[in-house]
Amino acid sequence: MPLDPKTTKKINEFVYSQPRTIQEIAQLIKKNWRTADSYVKQISSQMGTISIKILRPGTRGAVKIVYWNSTDNINSTQAQELLMKKLEVGKTKKDFSPFDIYQYVPKKKRFSFFEDQEEENINVKQDLVGSLRKAKNQVLIFSGNLSWVTIKQGKEKMLDVFTELADKGIYIKVLTKVDITSLDNVIELLAINTQIGKDMMEVRHCEQPLRAFIVDNKFVKLKEIKDPKDYDVKKSKKTYIFYEIFDCCWIEWLQKVFWKFFASSIPAKRRIDDLRTVKRL
Repeated sequence: MPLDPKTTKKINEFVYSQPRTIQEIAQLIKKNWRTADSYVKQISSQMGTISIKILRPGTRGAVKIVYWNSTDNINSTQAQELLMKKLEVGKTKKDFSPFDIYQYVPKKKRFSFFEDQEEENINVKQDLVGSLRKAKNQVLIFSGNLSWVTIKQGKEKMLDVFTELADKGIYIKVLTKVDITSLDNVIELLAINTQIGKDMMEVRHCEQPLRAFIVDNKFVKLKEIKDPKDYDVKKSKKTYIFYEIFDCCWIEWLQKVFWKFFASSIPAKRRIDDLRTVKRL
């Protein structure tokens, strides 16, 4: 049975007051445990309002706890508070370096490399396609203007990869600039919903400085570009720096940053409708 707005509201209000078990939620909505678990995962992936934590994982006494995912105060350290302030005022990729996050991640839970490239492509060593295919529930994306939509990693078209993920029931949420320069890419992404016959792709307008992919609670991939024109360096190629984070605390923090921005961003469809009123002379 599909999840309806009334049930979503009931579950959100129930969890908001205090953390709940899946069994308690099942009793609330008068459904079985599996249906309640499915609904919770849908709300978590679509709205980011609630999260799930497993107590005593891997044991017979394992319990799933559902708790309210507040974005009012997402910073647990002074470093995160400072980073959040930088992200809130940043508009372009030049306004923030992912290294400022990377430096705080434990060494055993991070990886990075760089290379010089003539033009942007999906780095083979980064294996973005392979990483995206590891998703089970959701992919959250911080983007600039969706330039990666039209490019490939090897023979794999990124648009085809996201269509494949969406068709498997994986929710994809994107924060990007929705304007004249990105309009075609946004329309192509949203067309995935029509193609597969269900709404798994959601895009919202937000100008922010991060360039990142968050796959479930597994890892975050971030990218930084150093253009020689910005540093008066005499070389033709740009330097692309790729960062990967596997630390659960920093993944959770970046997820909360995403949902905080997402909640106050404008749906792409509304922006597209308004952009279409701008006439070419």
